[in-house]
Order: sequence, then structure tokens, then C-alpha cells
Amino acid sequence: MKKSKWIAGAILLMSVLGIGITAKLPGFMAEDVCAQSLQPRVVDEADVLTDQEESLLLEKLDEISERQQLDVVVATVRSLNGLSVQQRADDFYYYNGYGYGDFRDGILLLQCPQERDLWISTNGYGIDAFTDAGQEYIWNEILPDFRNDNYAKGYMRFAELCDDFISRARSGNRYDLGNMPAKKKSPLRFLWALVIGAAGSFTMGQSKKAKLKSVHRKYTADRYTPNGGLQLFVKEDRLIDRRVVTRRIQQPRPSGGGGGGSSTHMGSSGSMHGGSGRKY
Repeated sequence: MKKSKWIAGAILLMSVLGIGITAKLPGFMAEDVCAQSLQPRVVDEADVLTDQEESLLLEKLDEISERQQLDVVVATVRSLNGLSVQQRADDFYYYNGYGYGDFRDGILLLQCPQERDLWISTNGYGIDAFTDAGQEYIWNEILPDFRNDNYAKGYMRFAELCDDFISRARSGNRYDLGNMPAKKKSPLRFLWALVIGAAGSFTMGQSKKAKLKSVHRKYTADRYTPNGGLQLFVKEDRLIDRRVVTRRIQQPRPSGGGGGGSSTHMGSSGSMHGGSGRKY
């Protein structure tokens, strides 16, 4: 009985000593809980995605984040909990432990369907990679899908753009004012332009042809030639048609960013964030 009490006392003593030593270890702080993400890179609290859509999106974000060494995160929330959408996004990013490396590099797109709010929060190297002008470009690309309630497509497009923007920034030529992605031309628009141009040309040609048509077909001009041959007494030049061709000269694009950069603000955690938001 005494032996059992002695063993229990020893175990208790070792536990107390272990806690004390751990608490005094250099660099161990409560903040270190955030050294790794506590949540997956897709958190659909508002349930706007199907299980399949969420799974595919998570797979894509994990692949991009791990390859680029920068967290790309998507989150939906039921409410803002009395905060601004900016505060809600910054807190969600920081307190859920997102971000790579010492500077917690990453980007988060947060959606609150109840308020129809969206916010991009950037941190660490994400602030450099996603400039204000770059974020404006991203909003223009994804907002139409969100306004049509096509959230899965909007999030997938966001992921693709993030991958491109990070690669561009790491190459030393980040997207910024004067150096934005070239807009893709739709093949359908080209086809419509071709059809409209052909129709216009055909109509104009038929109109000119109708004005030049004689009343009766004649195979020789003898009837109109006077005796003694044709004599010309009046000679003059007349402009009967004019065609003006204009051609746009494409200006060369600058090879580097034209300024702009990223605006920042301080989050409630004391961490610096970049970002911007939109209603949809």
C-alpha cells in the first residue's frame, strides 16, 4: 500500500515538474499554437458549397499552397459577429493559424452570404504578391460568379489567379499598375465580329452593284458611238469612291510594375495585413 502511494506521488511530482520546465523553455509561448494551421484551407461554415465542390476546392488550394509555400485559403461564415468584414477576415486568418514561415505568408478570401460581403486579407509575403491593383483585377474576374451565386466557380477562379499572381511575384515581376495580366479574347466575340463584317461588306457591295446595273444588257457599244468616232471636249477627274483604312498601333507593355504597391492596416492581433473588399 505504501509502495503504491509512493509511486503515485512520484508520478504527480514528475508531472508538475514537467509542466514547469515546459513553460520555461525558450521560445514557447501560447502564440506558438498558431505555428501551424488549425483549420483546413476551405472552411464552409455558411454551407454554400456542396461536399463535392468543397472537396475539389480543398484539393486545389492544398496543392497550390504547398507548392508555392504560401497559404491560399477560402472561408465562409454565417455572420460577422458584430465586426466589420475586414476585422472578421483578418481575425479568421490569424487566430486559425494560417500562413507559411515566420511571417505567416498567405491570402484569405472570406465570404459572408448573410451580408453579401467579400473580403481579401493578405499577410506576410501575400501583401507583396497581391498589390492593390492586383486585387482590383481579381475582383473584376470573380465578382460576376458571386453575383450569380455561382460560388464554386468563383472560388476556383480565385485559386487559379492566386497561383498566377504568386508565381509572377516570385519571378520578380509582380502584377501591379501598368503591368497587369493580358485579358483573354473570347473566340465567340471574334466569330461575331467576322460575321457582322462579312454581312456589312455584302450589303454594301450589293448596293453599289445595283446602282451600276444598266436597264438592258448590251454586248457592244456601237449604238452609243456617234459617226466619226468619239470626241472628248471636256476632261475632268471626279472622286467616285473613298475607302479609309485605320490600324491601331499596339503600344509596348512595360516589363516591370509601374508603382502602386499594397496598402496595409493593423489587425486586432497586432499583425499587419493588406486587403480589400466588395459587396456582391
